[in-house]
Amino acid sequence: THWKHGGIVGVFGYGGGVIGRYSDAPEQFPAIAHFHTIRVNQPASKFYSTAYLRKLCEMWDHRGSGMTNLHGSTGDMVLLGTTTDQLEPVFYDLTHQMGVDLGGSGSNLRTPSCCIGKARCEWSCLDTQAICYDLTQTYQDELHRPAFPYKFKFKVSGCPNDCVAAIARSCCSIIGTWKDDIRIDQAAVKAYIGGELKPNAGAHSDKDWGPFDIQKEVIDLCPTQCMWMEGDELKIDNRECTRCMHCINVMPEALRPGTDTGATILVGAKAPILDGAQMSTLAIPFIRMEPPYDEFKEFV
Repeated sequence: THWKHGGIVGVFGYGGGVIGRYSDAPEQFPAIAHFHTIRVNQPASKFYSTAYLRKLCEMWDHRGSGMTNLHGSTGDMVLLGTTTDQLEPVFYDLTHQMGVDLGGSGSNLRTPSCCIGKARCEWSCLDTQAICYDLTQTYQDELHRPAFPYKFKFKVSGCPNDCVAAIARSCCSIIGTWKDDIRIDQAAVKAYIGGELKPNAGAHSDKDWGPFDIQKEVIDLCPTQCMWMEGDELKIDNRECTRCMHCINVMPEALRPGTDTGATILVGAKAPILDGAQMSTLAIPFIRMEPPYDEFKEFV
């Protein structure tokens, strides 16, 4: 089959969102002579209602193959396989019946995506949903009408754990961070050392790893060696901290990100198949990310 990214087939007024696919042997396989893919703009953090998913699946069973991909690497819900004559009806159903839009494809802005953010994550330093939604609305023209020499992606992670892999997969990475000190609960530190609290929130408790060793499992693994024990208290030289999140991940009840929060902006990541992931480059160490995000948009 031939798979063409944008511009070969589509819906009226849009240059992206539909990926045309045609069979090289339509006479032998008439059922898949056309097998176009439609990208559907996902909600921020991919929060869906069961009613919406049920309605979308019923529509796709009727107008397409019934196969879906949740989610593509860009983030969109991907509807796999329909014919040219069904593209406009599908577009109408999505926009008028379900209140959703097409995502990006081809040489345009791809659908912005974000982690679950403050909705469910205690470590998030950003309102990732608000940023993702604002960027999607602000750059509608760039999203739907390809005008770039190559695709462009925004990804938003609420903290340096970077659960959407923005640093490895986006042209512009927005990663939550903090300027002040890591918050320390010394009583909880003692509880971890004493075995009262499970490290990693119990994530590796299926095996007996022996008693928790804060020196071996936290301090010695700090990439800048900015942590040490003074008596029974944990000390951190926050000027040397690179926000790797390891210590916070291991002792989540004892350590938390600071409260003076914003974002680090990086640019230029991509993940080519042959060369492997190419990490993004730091552009802005710290920027406030508050609506309407004018400072960030000036940078963009």
